[in-house]
Amino acid sequence: MCIPLKKHSLNSEQALFLVIDLQEKLMKAMEHAEKVYKNTRIMLGVCLQLKIPVVVTEQYPKGLGRTVQGIAEKLGEHLLLEKTSFSAVTKETLEQLQSFGRRQLLVVGSETHVCVFQTVRDLLAAGFEVYLLQDAVCSRRKDNYKNGLQLMREEGAVITDTETAVFDLLKVAGTPDFKAIHPLIK
Repeated sequence: MCIPLKKHSLNSEQALFLVIDLQEKLMKAMEHAEKVYKNTRIMLGVCLQLKIPVVVTEQYPKGLGRTVQGIAEKLGEHLLLEKTSFSAVTKETLEQLQSFGRRQLLVVGSETHVCVFQTVRDLLAAGFEVYLLQDAVCSRRKDNYKNGLQLMREEGAVITDTETAVFDLLKVAGTPDFKAIHPLIK
């Protein structure tokens, strides 16, 4: 069944969650790593409850390490994509993402102005609707973070935050999903 999408309206049946390069050595250099971890864990809990598929990328894991333990232990079932290009979007990964049959991508990760920006730009060019969670992305420097957000906004990404995305996915209070997810954001 095709569900029509409203502009800036998330739908759990159309969403994928993309976690970009939250890796051990890379994240040690990030001032706001704990905030990114907290909001990523919230979204992972939401994805588990709402059955939203999770895709994780790792940039050159031999050099930068694997996904940080605090995130890796919360992943559950997920698709792992290793990469050496800054953008996660290659012909092969695009085919894998398209195989889910979903149009909306919720994006978190590191670094905002490099891998996140290039991936988001390429996802938008491929026809995906991208929702970037600005409180779950980071760069080593604040000006790079701001630049990355601005570039993605100009490309057409929806710049939002974790709590806005969570409540948009839920749509209404009082449901079993709301009751299961609400403790995550208290």
